[in-house]
Amino acid sequence: MSLSFLMTPDDQLDLRGTPCPINFVRTKLRLEQMSDGSLLEVWLDPGEPIEQVPDSLTMAGFQVENITDKCEYFSLLVRRPPA
Repeated sequence: MSLSFLMTPDDQLDLRGTPCPINFVRTKLRLEQMSDGSLLEVWLDPGEPIEQVPDSLTMAGFQVENITDKCEYFSLLVRRPPA
């Protein structure tokens, strides 16, 4: 299994302009609707969203696999853990 396959998101969520904690709640709800092991790409604003959401997701049991700075926003890859 190639790394590129592992890092291809199954779904995407654009939460730019969405305040905390709404962006965490929407991310968590989307992940809970996805299949076990699925990868979600989330777009977050700089500042509080990128500082808070990854930690909150980790505490909720999700795997944050990658954070990429896209200059005007951040791309977060988060995986729903296998059952």
